[in-house]
Amino acid sequence: MKQIPIKLISTGRYAPTKVMTNEDFSKILDTNDEWITTRTGIKRRHIAETETAIDMAYEAALKAIEKVNFNKEDIELIIVASITSPVKTPSIANLVQAKLGLNHKNIVAFDLNAACSGFVYALEVASSMLSSGIYKSALVIGSEHMSSILDWTDRSTAILFGDGAGAAIIEPSTDVNDSIFFFNGSRGDDTGILWINPKVQMEGREVYKFAVDIMPKAIDSVLKRAKLSLDDIDVIIPHQANLRIIQSVAKDMGLPLDRFLINLDEYGNTSSASIPILLDEYKDKNKEKKKALLIGFGGGFTWGASILNI
Repeated sequence: MKQIPIKLISTGRYAPTKVMTNEDFSKILDTNDEWITTRTGIKRRHIAETETAIDMAYEAALKAIEKVNFNKEDIELIIVASITSPVKTPSIANLVQAKLGLNHKNIVAFDLNAACSGFVYALEVASSMLSSGIYKSALVIGSEHMSSILDWTDRSTAILFGDGAGAAIIEPSTDVNDSIFFFNGSRGDDTGILWINPKVQMEGREVYKFAVDIMPKAIDSVLKRAKLSLDDIDVIIPHQANLRIIQSVAKDMGLPLDRFLINLDEYGNTSSASIPILLDEYKDKNKEKKKALLIGFGGGFTWGASILNI
């Protein structure tokens, strides 16, 4: 496995101002705060009223740029992970390029669909392209307008999801300690357990069984590739799907729950945006370099794990 030294330059996030609480759902569905909280750990989620996945991707990118006064002219690669673009083409990445005023530059820009694993997939693609020596800087974004694809009469899915975006700027590093490792994959599921056609359709129990099985396996596999142990990891940043899933994985791996970052009580499941949103929140509070393990899973069934310095 080739080591790819990559440094994280900056991160950013965006969440719509409108918030939908569990009490709000009790007014339109046969549910209540206790039922939702005990089964998911979710209390609130942000819902886009006027923003699209394009707008949210741009806002998250802009925050990452402004946070470190980054020269956007250095960006030569934009990859957006999303399953909720409002248009078939151009890609969200193309439109973020335009919104950033980079139309004049020869930028490679495209979208990637790997559901909730999308950000980790996009991070690997961007890292590999940067390692070629052709590209200077990459902007990697996860952006989802999940509320646009929900069946609001389906209690089993409508309560789970929220809208938002997270972004990261990465560049090649000359420090071998910045090597980044991945373990990404897909099961090639064609049974309809977790599909969007055109609304979210999900068999929750089957998704749960898949998640609690693949997450420990993916974590172990990426650790082996990096020749590290869990003791070498400062923080685990998991996809925010369901608190019970994270609790089960922590128990299975013999880890205290506080080793895993959690913010789904505020955002719910934002699909490909969940990991970069959580990453940015962590970076806002922790300025020292840490070794992080990102772990996601999603429709496909896909999974993505990465170890990097943040």
